[in-house]
Amino acid sequence: MDNFGFYLDARGDSGCRGGDDVSLIERLSVYADCEQEVQRYKWIESEKAGHDLGEVAIRRWVKEHWWGYLRARWLEHLQGRRFWVELDRGDFGLLQREFHDDSLLLDRILDRLKDGQENLDIILWAHAWNIPIDSVLSILEALDINSRRLAYRFDA
Repeated sequence: MDNFGFYLDARGDSGCRGGDDVSLIERLSVYADCEQEVQRYKWIESEKAGHDLGEVAIRRWVKEHWWGYLRARWLEHLQGRRFWVELDRGDFGLLQREFHDDSLLLDRILDRLKDGQENLDIILWAHAWNIPIDSVLSILEALDINSRRLAYRFDA
Protein backbone atom coordinates (compact mmCIF):
# COMPACT_ATOMS: atom_id res chain seq x y z
CA MET A 1 0.00 0.00 0.00
CA ASP A 2 1.63 3.26 -1.11
CA ASN A 3 0.52 5.48 1.74
CA PHE A 4 1.06 2.75 4.35
CA GLY A 5 -2.31 3.51 5.92
CA PHE A 6 -1.19 6.83 7.37
CA TYR A 7 -3.64 9.66 7.01
CA LEU A 8 -4.42 12.82 8.90
CA ASP A 9 -7.18 15.25 9.34
CA ALA A 10 -5.11 18.42 9.57
CA ARG A 11 -7.72 20.86 10.74
CA GLY A 12 -5.35 23.77 10.38
CA ASP A 13 -6.21 27.21 11.62
CA SER A 14 -9.35 26.58 13.66
CA GLY A 15 -8.92 29.31 16.24
CA CYS A 16 -7.23 29.15 19.58
CA ARG A 17 -9.04 28.16 22.76
CA GLY A 18 -8.20 29.66 26.10
CA GLY A 19 -6.89 32.97 24.77
CA ASP A 20 -3.38 31.69 24.05
CA ASP A 21 -1.47 33.93 21.66
CA VAL A 22 0.32 31.53 19.36
CA SER A 23 1.41 34.38 17.09
CA LEU A 24 4.46 34.91 19.34
CA ILE A 25 5.60 31.30 19.03
CA GLU A 26 7.85 29.99 16.29
CA ARG A 27 5.75 28.12 13.75
CA LEU A 28 7.27 24.89 12.53
CA SER A 29 6.23 22.56 9.75
CA VAL A 30 5.90 18.84 10.39
CA TYR A 31 6.61 18.21 6.71
CA ALA A 32 9.73 20.42 6.53
CA ASP A 33 11.14 18.92 9.73
CA CYS A 34 10.24 15.44 8.56
CA GLU A 35 12.06 15.99 5.28
CA GLN A 36 15.30 16.57 7.20
CA GLU A 37 14.73 13.35 9.18
CA VAL A 38 14.01 11.41 5.98
CA GLN A 39 17.14 12.72 4.25
CA ARG A 40 19.28 11.84 7.29
CA TYR A 41 17.81 8.34 7.35
CA LYS A 42 18.29 7.92 3.58
CA TRP A 43 21.93 9.01 3.83
CA ILE A 44 22.69 6.66 6.75
CA GLU A 45 20.96 3.68 5.12
CA SER A 46 22.62 4.41 1.76
CA GLU A 47 26.03 4.56 3.43
CA LYS A 48 25.39 1.18 5.07
CA ALA A 49 24.31 -0.29 1.70
CA GLY A 50 27.24 1.25 -0.18
CA HIS A 51 24.98 2.96 -2.74
CA ASP A 52 22.13 5.46 -2.92
CA LEU A 53 18.90 3.75 -1.89
CA GLY A 54 16.78 6.67 -3.09
CA GLU A 55 13.02 6.30 -2.82
CA VAL A 56 13.32 2.81 -1.33
CA ALA A 57 14.87 4.34 1.81
CA ILE A 58 12.24 7.07 1.92
CA ARG A 59 9.39 4.58 1.71
CA ARG A 60 11.03 2.42 4.36
CA TRP A 61 11.31 5.44 6.70
CA VAL A 62 7.62 6.21 6.15
CA LYS A 63 6.63 2.62 6.84
CA GLU A 64 8.83 2.23 9.92
CA HIS A 65 8.97 5.73 11.44
CA TRP A 66 6.29 8.14 10.18
CA TRP A 67 3.62 7.29 12.75
CA GLY A 68 6.02 7.52 15.70
CA TYR A 69 7.52 10.73 14.35
CA LEU A 70 4.10 12.30 13.88
CA ARG A 71 2.89 11.20 17.31
CA ALA A 72 5.95 12.78 18.95
CA ARG A 73 5.28 16.09 17.14
CA TRP A 74 1.60 15.92 18.12
CA LEU A 75 2.51 15.43 21.78
CA GLU A 76 4.94 18.39 21.63
CA HIS A 77 2.08 20.46 20.22
CA LEU A 78 -0.37 19.35 22.92
CA GLN A 79 2.20 20.09 25.62
CA GLY A 80 2.78 23.58 24.20
CA ARG A 81 6.49 22.91 23.61
CA ARG A 82 6.42 23.42 19.81
CA PHE A 83 3.78 24.81 17.46
CA TRP A 84 3.33 22.67 14.35
CA VAL A 85 1.34 24.52 11.68
CA GLU A 86 -0.26 21.37 10.23
CA LEU A 87 -1.83 20.50 13.59
CA ASP A 88 -4.93 22.02 15.14
CA ARG A 89 -4.17 25.47 16.50
CA GLY A 90 -6.73 24.98 19.28
CA ASP A 91 -4.86 21.90 20.51
CA PHE A 92 -1.64 23.84 21.10
CA GLY A 93 -0.89 23.74 24.83
CA LEU A 94 -4.09 21.81 25.59
CA LEU A 95 -2.35 19.78 28.27
CA GLN A 96 -1.28 22.96 30.09
CA ARG A 97 -4.90 24.11 30.24
CA GLU A 98 -6.63 20.84 31.09
CA PHE A 99 -6.33 17.88 33.45
CA HIS A 100 -4.68 19.63 36.41
CA ASP A 101 -6.61 17.33 38.77
CA ASP A 102 -5.47 14.22 36.88
CA SER A 103 -1.88 15.13 36.08
CA LEU A 104 -0.45 11.78 37.25
CA LEU A 105 -2.98 9.82 35.20
CA LEU A 106 -2.36 12.10 32.22
CA ASP A 107 1.40 11.47 32.50
CA ARG A 108 0.84 7.70 32.54
CA ILE A 109 -1.46 7.90 29.50
CA LEU A 110 1.05 10.10 27.63
CA ASP A 111 3.82 7.60 28.42
CA ARG A 112 1.73 4.89 26.80
CA LEU A 113 0.94 7.04 23.78
CA LYS A 114 4.65 7.82 23.35
CA ASP A 115 5.28 4.08 23.33
CA GLY A 116 2.83 3.70 20.45
CA GLN A 117 -0.14 2.35 22.36
CA GLU A 118 -3.65 3.10 21.15
CA ASN A 119 -6.86 3.95 22.99
CA LEU A 120 -7.87 0.31 23.47
CA ASP A 121 -4.46 -0.55 24.94
CA ILE A 122 -4.84 2.29 27.42
CA ILE A 123 -8.39 1.29 28.36
CA LEU A 124 -7.27 -2.31 28.93
CA TRP A 125 -4.34 -1.09 31.04
CA ALA A 126 -6.68 1.09 33.14
CA HIS A 127 -9.06 -1.81 33.62
CA ALA A 128 -6.25 -4.16 34.68
CA TRP A 129 -5.02 -1.61 37.24
CA ASN A 130 -8.51 -0.67 38.49
CA ILE A 131 -8.10 2.93 37.40
CA PRO A 132 -11.41 4.85 37.22
CA ILE A 133 -12.45 4.47 33.60
CA ASP A 134 -14.37 7.77 33.53
CA SER A 135 -11.15 9.73 34.10
CA VAL A 136 -9.29 7.70 31.47
CA LEU A 137 -12.07 8.16 28.90
CA SER A 138 -12.24 11.88 29.63
CA ILE A 139 -8.54 12.27 28.84
CA LEU A 140 -8.69 10.04 25.76
CA GLU A 141 -11.70 11.90 24.39
CA ALA A 142 -9.97 15.26 24.85
CA LEU A 143 -6.80 14.00 23.17
CA ASP A 144 -8.87 12.48 20.34
CA ILE A 145 -5.84 10.66 18.96
CA ASN A 146 -7.71 8.98 16.11
CA SER A 147 -8.51 12.27 14.40
CA ARG A 148 -4.88 13.47 14.56
CA ARG A 149 -3.30 11.75 11.60
CA LEU A 150 -1.45 13.31 8.68
CA ALA A 151 -0.55 11.60 5.46
CA TYR A 152 3.09 11.58 4.48
CA ARG A 153 3.44 13.63 1.30
CA PHE A 154 5.59 12.07 -1.37
CA ASP A 155 7.11 14.42 -3.91
CA ALA A 156 5.61 13.92 -7.35
